[in-house]
Amino acid sequence: MKRVIVVAAAAALAAATLASPAQAVRTAAEPAAETEYVVLYKEGANAADAQKAIEAAGGSIVKVNTAVGLATVTTTNSGFFAAVKDNSAIEGVARNRVIGTAPKAARVQAGAAKAIQAKAVEKEGRAGATPVKRGKNPKAEPLSDLQWDMQQIHANEAHKYETGDKRVLVGVLDTGVDGSHPDIAPNFNRALSRNFTVDIPTDANGDVVDGPCEVASCVDPADVDDDGHGTHVASSIASPVNRLGVSGVAPNVSIVNIRAGQDSGYFFLQPTVDALTYAGDIGIDVVNMSYYVDPWLFNCVDNPADSPESQLEQATIIRATQRALDYAHNRGVTLISAAGNEAMDYTKTNTDTSSPDFVSVPGQAPYSRTIPPSCKSMPGEGDHVISVSSTGISKRKAYYSNYGDGFVDVASPGGDVYDTSDNTRDITKATLSAYPKSLAVANGEIDENGEPTVPYVVKDCNGSVCGYYQYLQGTSMASPRAVGVAALIVSKYGRPDHRHPGGLTMDPAAVERILKGTATPTPCPTPAAFTYTRHLPAGSTVTATHTCEGGGAGNGFYGRGIVDALRAVGR
Repeated sequence: MKRVIVVAAAAALAAATLASPAQAVRTAAEPAAETEYVVLYKEGANAADAQKAIEAAGGSIVKVNTAVGLATVTTTNSGFFAAVKDNSAIEGVARNRVIGTAPKAARVQAGAAKAIQAKAVEKEGRAGATPVKRGKNPKAEPLSDLQWDMQQIHANEAHKYETGDKRVLVGVLDTGVDGSHPDIAPNFNRALSRNFTVDIPTDANGDVVDGPCEVASCVDPADVDDDGHGTHVASSIASPVNRLGVSGVAPNVSIVNIRAGQDSGYFFLQPTVDALTYAGDIGIDVVNMSYYVDPWLFNCVDNPADSPESQLEQATIIRATQRALDYAHNRGVTLISAAGNEAMDYTKTNTDTSSPDFVSVPGQAPYSRTIPPSCKSMPGEGDHVISVSSTGISKRKAYYSNYGDGFVDVASPGGDVYDTSDNTRDITKATLSAYPKSLAVANGEIDENGEPTVPYVVKDCNGSVCGYYQYLQGTSMASPRAVGVAALIVSKYGRPDHRHPGGLTMDPAAVERILKGTATPTPCPTPAAFTYTRHLPAGSTVTATHTCEGGGAGNGFYGRGIVDALRAVGR
C-alpha cells in the first residue's frame, strides 16, 4: 500500500517537489491537450440530462458506470470543468489524467524515485538483509516454518475445521494477480477475473508512471501482475495446500482478480468504482482493498488550502466511492480494507504533504495541508468497510501502521521488520507470499539458473514445479489475512446463493459480527503512549511515540482485537 516515505532518497524527492497551495493553484491552469475527467451524476437525475450537459461542454463520454452514475469523459475544452460543475444534473467533477504516450526521452529517474517512495514501507528491511534460514521440519507446507503470521491467527489449526469452499469468491482489488503462479493457479478463477485499468506510460510532466504499454490496447490481460503487490495479497488469502511454498489463510476458496490498480500502484476513481460494482454484480463474497483512491490521501470538501476545483474533486471521490461501496455491500460483499502506513492516528488532526500524488496538470506538485478528522481516506474510512491495522511478530502494532479509536476495526499480522529484541532490522519479521517469476527476472532477483540472488526472495520446488515468494510488510499485508478469515467464515456459515447459482453467500453484517466477535481482545500497551525505537543499518536511530486510546470495547491499536481463524470457525 503506497502510503508513506521512510527512505532518505524518497524524502529528498518529496522535499524537492513541494509547492505552496497558492503556487499549486496558479500552475493548475486547464491545458489545451486532451484531458480525462470523471463526472458524477446527481442521484435521481436523468442520465440523459447529464450526458447533454457533458456534450454541450465539449466532452465525449468514454464509458458510464450506470450503477453509480459515474462517467469517464475526454475533452480538449479548457473550460470544461467550469461549464459542467454547476449543472443541476451533475454532482461532482474530478480531473483524471492527461492522455498521451511516452516521449522518447521520458524522465525515468523521477519515475524510479517515485516507485521507491511508494514502496518504501513494504520493502523496508531488504537492504543488508541476511539470507533466510529455514527450519528442517515444516509441519504443513514447505515454507510454513517462515509463516509466523499464520501461527499468530491460528490459521493452520483452523484448517482442521475449515479450509474454505471453492464456491466462496474472494475479489482482489489490486494491481493484478499472477494467475499462472503455481501457488495461486489452482484457486484462480480466470473466467470471472477482469482488468479495469489502462496503463499510463507517463504523467503530465513526462515522468514515467507505468512505463511503455506491453500490449497495443494498454490493457493487460486479467491474469497479469506487473507490480507484485496483488499477487502477494492473493497468495496471503488463498495459496492452496499443495506441497509447494506457502498456504493461504483460506486455501480452498476461489480468487478473482478484479484489477483496479495501475502497474505503478496508483488507484484512480473510475477503475476502483468499476471494480466494486462488478464485485457486487457477479456474487463476490469478500473483497480486499489494500489501497487508497488517488490522488488524495485524504479527501476534504472544504479545506482552505485547496482550490475550489480540488475541493470538488475530493468531494466527488468521497461520494462516488461511497456509492460503489453501498452497491457492493447491498449485494452481499464483505468489504475489508488496509488501514494505511503513515503511522498516523486518523482520529486526530494530521498533516499531509503527499497530495495530490499524481500529476494530471503540468507543473503540479503536492503541498502541505492540515487535515482534520472530518477528511476521509477512501475506501478505508467509508461506510460498511472493515479497517485493518497491522501487527508484528510480537503482536505489537507495527511501527508504520495507522491507528485510531473508532477507525481501526480489527488487527491482523502484516509484519514489522523492527519487531526484534534489539530493534534492528530482520527481513523474516515481514510476511512471505507469492511473487511473479517474471518480476523476479526483470528485477535481477534470480540468476540464469533460477536461483534467488537476494535474501528477500525465496524459492521452493515440488518436483519440476517451482514458485517464488517475497517478503513484504504493511497494512496491505495485514488486510488479506483478515480477508482470509472472513472467507473461512462464509465457507462455514454461508448459504447457497440463489442470485448466483453455484455460489455461497452471507450477509456482510453477519460476517463482520463473527470476525470482530472472535478476534482476540488485545489491550493497549502499558503505558498507552508506546515508543518505537528503530536502529537503522546506517547507524542512526529513529524513535516515534504512538498513543493507544480506548478500553474494553476496543482500542485504537487493535480495534476489537487480532483476528483469529480458529476462534472464527473451530466451533
